[in-house]
Amino acid sequence: MFDILVLVAAGFVAGILNAVAGGGTFLTFPALVYVGLPVVTANATATFAALPGYLGSAYAFRREVQTEGPMGLKAIVITAAIGGVLGGGLLLVTSNDLFSGLVPWLLFLATVLFGAGPWILRQLNKRGAGQAGVGISTAAVFAVSLYGGYFNGGLGIILLATFGMLGYVNIHGMNGIKTLLSAVISVVATVAFIAAGLIAWQEAAVMMVSSAAGGYVGAQAARRITRTDLLRWGIVAIGAATTLIFFLK
Repeated sequence: MFDILVLVAAGFVAGILNAVAGGGTFLTFPALVYVGLPVVTANATATFAALPGYLGSAYAFRREVQTEGPMGLKAIVITAAIGGVLGGGLLLVTSNDLFSGLVPWLLFLATVLFGAGPWILRQLNKRGAGQAGVGISTAAVFAVSLYGGYFNGGLGIILLATFGMLGYVNIHGMNGIKTLLSAVISVVATVAFIAAGLIAWQEAAVMMVSSAAGGYVGAQAARRITRTDLLRWGIVAIGAATTLIFFLK
């Protein structure tokens, strides 16, 4: 019963965080590890549990989806799908021991990029970074999608930072394409996880329901929050603490 309460609480708070600023994986992944799932299964299950939120956000932002630069929407989606499925496939051939060693570094990377993402975007906008070519753009989208399929932590803010580095300037369009690609990457990776039997269905069901409830509450709260920067740094603190715990373990 205590494990169920842990999953409900983590999923609910993660749903709120994802609706307001992102970073819910910093809670769902360690919660799944805490209740006894192997790290690879916990990672796959956390990705699956985040799907309803990603799909709902993609639908909500459907009118804002707008690409910039040399890659059209179809090319970006195809590239993201290929990267996501390869990242998911890479996880399938990673042992629990190896992934346990990688987890602290992946959490560290996600935490740093989550915290520095807005600053990176501001610096790039100030300097008027030009549009990247099709080769660089394709490589960047593929690399981030590969990461997202392998480890979902901080995917949204990493995508935003990537678009900023590629020369995107329309923040609404960036948010739209970010949510669409997050959904695409998670869907294709999850298909691979399901086929390999990596999803812990009972834990996923509990977390998906509580995440959906948290997402609804978070969407209402987001309209009244004026200091999202404080919330973001709170999430960074959670990510840093989680990273430290996994390094110590």
